[in-house]
Amino acid sequence: MKRRTLFALTTAAAIALGAPLAAQETLKIGAVGPKTGPLAGGAAVTFWPNVQLWANDVNAGGGIDVGGTKYMVEIIEYDDQTNPGETIKAVQRLATQDEADFILAPYGTGLNIASAPIFERYGYPMVTHTAISDQIEDLSGKFPNMYFLLGGATGLAGGVVDVLNQMRDAGEIGNTVAMVNVADAFGIELAEVARPQFAEAGFEIVYDTSYPLGTQDLSPVINGAKDSNPDAFVAWSYPPDTFALTEQAQIAGLAPKAFYTAVATAFPAYAGRFGAAAEGVLGAGGVFADGEAFKEYAARHEEVTGAKPDFWASAPAYASFQILQQAIEGAGTLDKAAVAEYIGANSFETVIGTVDWDENNSNAEYWTVGQWQGGVFKGVASTGREGAVPAVPKSGWE
Repeated sequence: MKRRTLFALTTAAAIALGAPLAAQETLKIGAVGPKTGPLAGGAAVTFWPNVQLWANDVNAGGGIDVGGTKYMVEIIEYDDQTNPGETIKAVQRLATQDEADFILAPYGTGLNIASAPIFERYGYPMVTHTAISDQIEDLSGKFPNMYFLLGGATGLAGGVVDVLNQMRDAGEIGNTVAMVNVADAFGIELAEVARPQFAEAGFEIVYDTSYPLGTQDLSPVINGAKDSNPDAFVAWSYPPDTFALTEQAQIAGLAPKAFYTAVATAFPAYAGRFGAAAEGVLGAGGVFADGEAFKEYAARHEEVTGAKPDFWASAPAYASFQILQQAIEGAGTLDKAAVAEYIGANSFETVIGTVDWDENNSNAEYWTVGQWQGGVFKGVASTGREGAVPAVPKSGWE
């Protein structure tokens, strides 16, 4: 376990500034996510910096107001090692031994689904920020305290199909698609819902395979895709494989005019690693990169954490923490059941806009596809967001 008391940091800053100090109540907030294992890199970009930013913002603002009493937050962190069993144990320990007042939802689809029964057992509200599934209705039926900000798999896959369809109508690509997926809850479900959507849109999947999470050598996957000579390459991938697939595609010369990798394509490190070769790569999510809301959030994120946010799930992660804070303040109590009920019955103003719910699924429009254009990962398809730009064909790996 790694424990970090952000209240102490805020107190030290106040002393340095000569500000008067007063006794403060403290809330224990649990945070579980990968610091090691295959998803550690993704969590290090999307999850942990936003935990830090939110705690900083709460404490710098005087704390969470609960019925007139201000509470500073203390973050208790656990590394789940990208292991669902460890996620479950960590959440249970937070609930029973650490007696955390609230627990932030974990990172990743599979780890959220695995730990949902524990959140429910101990009555914790669970606002997920990096979980994508078409099982939302079923999951929220079993776990009424579970809420989703990134939507379903069908919408995410549908955005990719729509973008490829537009490119085909423009004469930029043909009908054939090579599709691969990581054999994890995220990748398996995306591949399953994408197959019928591609077929209905008139695309032919000429290569279709999966690979285990944590696979080190993805050259056989890329070589198989290249041998199929596709017009488009689509990978339902997680951070380590997103980078590895891109690297192998360059080595093998797999260079279709539509090249899509999923999670981590939106990371600043993706463009940092691949430079000009990232130009034209399509990926999951996106943002209205020119919008003032994102610019302000991104500047504060970098100032506090020393790192840039990603261009997709970073802002929803922060928004999920904002929702929890607003629900605690709105309910005016630390009673977990009352806070969970408040979440379901109200809308919230967040960094990603107004969020309300339809059967525990966010009604906020969300980005489905982005693309690196001019060194920025811009949204090119969404379920209703403003600011989308047209997708452009990729011109090789120059």
